[in-house]
Amino acid sequence: MATGYDKEKLYQHQVHLYTEKNPNPNSMKFMLNFMLIHDGESIDFPDAESATNSPLAVELFKFPYVKRVFYMSNFITVTKDDETQWADVIPELKKLIKGYFEAQKDLFTQDQKEVIVESNTDSEAVKKIKGVLDEYIKPAVEMDGGAIQFHSFDETNGVVKVLLQGSCSGCPSSTITLKAGIENMLKRMVPTVKEVVAEGV
Repeated sequence: MATGYDKEKLYQHQVHLYTEKNPNPNSMKFMLNFMLIHDGESIDFPDAESATNSPLAVELFKFPYVKRVFYMSNFITVTKDDETQWADVIPELKKLIKGYFEAQKDLFTQDQKEVIVESNTDSEAVKKIKGVLDEYIKPAVEMDGGAIQFHSFDETNGVVKVLLQGSCSGCPSSTITLKAGIENMLKRMVPTVKEVVAEGV
């Protein structure tokens, strides 16, 4: 399924942009006053090589301190290196992002495919796990500039694997959140779950 993106709707508004901190000190949300992609969808660019289909992400990665770019609903999460201070770089990042949309450039050069392909052959346990993630966990994670995606569930050992994206990837507190919050909730609501681990962090 191609990610939802409608250029005409994207540029019906004057561009307003502001920043919002999240729990990862190296990530910053750049909030826009319009939707970039369909609500509930997300695209993660963990490095410059993965960003070739998005000219804006390519431009952002030209700054040497930019380590990850993430799109979701009405925001872009940029993750920087440890050495750079946000106060030094936020003005130039805001200028680039605002200018890009004011010039009405395309967000993508071609359709981006979703990272996870939803399957219709889910077991009852997997359906329950996805339901808990969608209803209770995803909204909180999105508030912090990130996303969580179901990866897999091993019925034999009770291990759920999830993908952490955006600000959650590499965040010092994401492991604590994963174990103290997400794992506890899933174990309580889906008794067959024994452990939750993050894939690709």
